[in-house]
Amino acid sequence: MEREPVHVDVLIVGAGLSGIGAAYHVQSRLPGLTYAVVEARASLGGTWDLFRYPGVRSDSDMYTLGYSFRPWTNPKAIADGASILAYIRETAEAYGIDRRIRFRRKVERVDWRSDESRWHVHVRNGETGALERWSCRFLFTCTGYYDYARGYTPELPGRARFGGPVVHPQHWPSDLVWEGKRVVVLGSGATAVTLVPELAKTAAHVTMLQRSPTYVMSRPSTDPVADFLRTRLSEEAAYSATRLKNVSLALGFFAFCRAFPRAAKKLIVAGVTKELGGAASALHFTPRYDPWDQRLCLVPDSDLFRALNEGRASVVTGEIQTFTETGLLLKDGRAVEADIVVTATGLELLFLGGARMDIDGEPAAAEKRMVYRGCMLEDVPNFAFAVGYTNASWTLKCDLASTYVCRVLAHLDANGLAWARPHRNAPVTEEPLLDFTSGYVARAKGRIPPQGSRAPWKLHQNWFRDRVLLGRGRLDDGELLMG
Repeated sequence: MEREPVHVDVLIVGAGLSGIGAAYHVQSRLPGLTYAVVEARASLGGTWDLFRYPGVRSDSDMYTLGYSFRPWTNPKAIADGASILAYIRETAEAYGIDRRIRFRRKVERVDWRSDESRWHVHVRNGETGALERWSCRFLFTCTGYYDYARGYTPELPGRARFGGPVVHPQHWPSDLVWEGKRVVVLGSGATAVTLVPELAKTAAHVTMLQRSPTYVMSRPSTDPVADFLRTRLSEEAAYSATRLKNVSLALGFFAFCRAFPRAAKKLIVAGVTKELGGAASALHFTPRYDPWDQRLCLVPDSDLFRALNEGRASVVTGEIQTFTETGLLLKDGRAVEADIVVTATGLELLFLGGARMDIDGEPAAAEKRMVYRGCMLEDVPNFAFAVGYTNASWTLKCDLASTYVCRVLAHLDANGLAWARPHRNAPVTEEPLLDFTSGYVARAKGRIPPQGSRAPWKLHQNWFRDRVLLGRGRLDDGELLMG
């Protein structure tokens, strides 16, 4: 006999940074509703449990990457992955969220049934292999937007000829030995600038081989203002004040870069020139594009620049022609010797964790539906997803998305309504969801939903504006249908 579906009011998919935050908001703002969290992996933490490469750390300060409701108390503002994972786990335990998580449960298909006003969710049990049936009134996916199963590695000719290991940071081997070895890190993004100084501590030499430069800025790993405020204010007040300060500074700098790109470029490159002691070295950190056309990379305490200045690491800019038996040959004829090659070449984007979405048994094609308020999808009832900002910390937007979801649910219950569904009532021009020129964004074209050219279909990338719109703005805006 087939079992009845496990039913909850709200089903949260993913027990990472945003999933634990979503669970807190649901249980604290809507205590009368039932909820559960399903997680495909065997432990919580999401990205911070998955990534185990050396030196893994945040590229945002923890006063904004941390939760709005739980102060970050570690002195390190730019924190290592283990500390962030501990923070997420402690948060889940402190609020009893860990008891609501069902691990090794991967969502394969979700189907909205209009006649029932609920989602039917098909979940694969990773322990037994069985397909479980769940149902919920509201589905909130917090799986991020990249593929946990695989990272991106371009086709590199001659790879089989190379005599050493080739590894991707997303799948770092626990038994890899790099001490005393020549390591080449392919890439110039956040992962590469994290790996290079860490590997350079014990490797014979580390070369960051980049096809083109990225903007890199140094920043102290501690926040003296936060340290001072903690001596004068309560823990919560100090955290809130530091969070507000850091959001303001980040958005102010972003606005400056957008308004005055030439001046911003000059400022950033001047900082690198000062760190490296000469304009020639800074050429490796002078991109062809404007600041914030792609994400800036953060270097805490100048660790990357110290490794370069001390000769433990170097940067080579050029295009790869082929692997050789002992390293890589570039198109300009230069050879880069290596014992180990690390492909820090990016991520693959994946919406909804790869789950199939149906509405009344018909494919819903999520990638063709416009994003509403940065967290819901056009003509998809009782559904939301958490995606962070591109110009600020991930959690800032996820916190606001959770607040908005709770407001929608409270409104439905207060008015005896069953569903809420965004619907365009006037023409809107489609635009890419992520306003970046980065490779991972270009590769995902047609596979993730678009945004629109006007509100409420446009992402503002502005925490202050979203705080008002998502936290206190009108729900009945004429484009969120409810019934």
